[in-house]
Amino acid sequence: MRPIQGEERQNPARDEAAEFLRRYPPFAGLDAGDLERTAAAARIAGYGDGESVLVEDGPPATGLFVIRSGAMELVHEDEVIDILEPGESFGHPSLLTGLAPAFTVRAHGDSTCFMIPREPALEVLGRPAGAGFVAATLRERLTRTGHTVHALPGLGTIRVEEVVAKPPIFADGDATIRSAATLMTEEGVSAVLLRDGERLSILTDAQLREQVVAGDLSPESPVHHAAAPAVTVAADRLAVDAGVEMLTMGVDHLVVVDRSGDVLGITSVADLLGIETRSPFALRHRILGARDEEELEAAARQLRLTFVALVDSGLSAVDICRVLALQSDAFTTRLIDFAFERHGPAPVSWAWMALGSAARRELTLASDQDNGLVYADVDDPAVDAYFERFADVVNAGLSRCGFSADNARVLASDPRWRMSESRWIRAFEEALEAPDRSNLVRAAVSFDFRHVAGGLEIVNPLVRIIQSARDHPDFVRGLARTATDWKTPLGFRGSIVVSRDGDHAGTLDVKRQGALPISNLARFFALSNGITISPTLDRLVAVEELGALDRELAVSLREAFTIVARVRIEHHAAQIEAGQEPDNQIDPAGLPPLARRELREAFRVVAQAQKRLGVYAR
Repeated sequence: MRPIQGEERQNPARDEAAEFLRRYPPFAGLDAGDLERTAAAARIAGYGDGESVLVEDGPPATGLFVIRSGAMELVHEDEVIDILEPGESFGHPSLLTGLAPAFTVRAHGDSTCFMIPREPALEVLGRPAGAGFVAATLRERLTRTGHTVHALPGLGTIRVEEVVAKPPIFADGDATIRSAATLMTEEGVSAVLLRDGERLSILTDAQLREQVVAGDLSPESPVHHAAAPAVTVAADRLAVDAGVEMLTMGVDHLVVVDRSGDVLGITSVADLLGIETRSPFALRHRILGARDEEELEAAARQLRLTFVALVDSGLSAVDICRVLALQSDAFTTRLIDFAFERHGPAPVSWAWMALGSAARRELTLASDQDNGLVYADVDDPAVDAYFERFADVVNAGLSRCGFSADNARVLASDPRWRMSESRWIRAFEEALEAPDRSNLVRAAVSFDFRHVAGGLEIVNPLVRIIQSARDHPDFVRGLARTATDWKTPLGFRGSIVVSRDGDHAGTLDVKRQGALPISNLARFFALSNGITISPTLDRLVAVEELGALDRELAVSLREAFTIVARVRIEHHAAQIEAGQEPDNQIDPAGLPPLARRELREAFRVVAQAQKRLGVYAR
């Protein structure tokens, strides 16, 4: 964010800001004093065309943004889903929950915004009109995205008791306000309770700001002078009903009680706003809040329980894999923080890249970690030595968190996957210019990449190289051959064939013989037609829309991929519930008849597509 030329960075003309804000929600209902305080806190920031203000799954918002001039694109997985115009706000869901933004917001042409810092923004959003505004805009934007990456059971199915994160914290009614505020800080809560016989009161952050920081009460006053009567809600009430209760009563916290009247905990506006993505995002919040690797590993032990809950909820297998990839990114991000704490700041700019299935957001609990690291060109061996130590921390930490090291060592700690910017670019170019077996294998892994962390701008140079793949006929032919390497397990009469030897007798590898061939086919069709996106299903949609793949086969391959993903996910869930390590070896005889027939049909479609690809591989 940068200040506009000729305007103050802080405290712009209050009259201009107030006059502008009063016309739009959630500011329209503020009284004159509150509006003036909000306007006085606002700062003006300018953004050039295409400049990002917030980044999907990036750092949380630190303020509330209101578009002053120009426009902003709301982007989800590289697709513009909405254009925000002057008067519209963004950043509020992330600001309230402390979680990463669910969308990237970038300037659509040169634009300016009012940025209202955290505290005054929370005061506005904590009011009934503010809470209603946030709930309405959040639901609208989630609906626009189809709940794809962050899809979870709907708000209407979740009960209030499921939102309570921890037991209630009680303060002594005779204590001072200062001691109660200290207790809230120590316990990491936004409210504490007081009990006087049958009377239950609550003290919240908002009350402290209004009555002590901005009011006349002394921090040494008795805490009951600042507390207000608590509004209770039954534990079995639907969360959506609790949200309406908050709006009706004009409060930002509810006390959750069971049928006997015992207090179970407290829920807040922020809790209710975050529960559309409750289960995995609660875990993600815990991951990003881990104070050390021990806490991070403890959070990792919850990942399998979250996974089973997602399977039981009926969420599609493809979406579950995407949620797992999001969690993997969160573990990686926190381990990167720990690496900096251990080894100091990076000497040059860098980028951490997810590769393979993690890059395609097709991660499962049996997936290995595939990653790489790029750093800015510099003629200093000490720089690579630093990033080797740095990557060791992250790779080893991911292994301890359940993401095992790849057998082929596609790891950022390996010098083959930890290189300078120019060497990465050259490696991509060599894969196209000299497509021998080694370079084709490298391309199959690294051409599916996704930037996870770091400020080095490496994506565009690599995408431009990938986009030129169709201009290298030898590479295209080699890529076609790799797409037919993994044969489907079908016998002469179309029956499913299983292994007869070793530890895996009676089973087949549903990843190598099912998911991998489809991913390889999709990669071939995409790269040979100049398509640079990575997810398998998205590639198959794109090549169909280009007319590069007939609709029948494209649809059949997408259905086959979905079937294989579901079989893998359900197999992993059953193994976890049986106390086993997830793997990809399934016994077709153990599948229900319908699932077995669907899997056989999926293999038949893959075999058909591989046969058709033979013309390219000659």
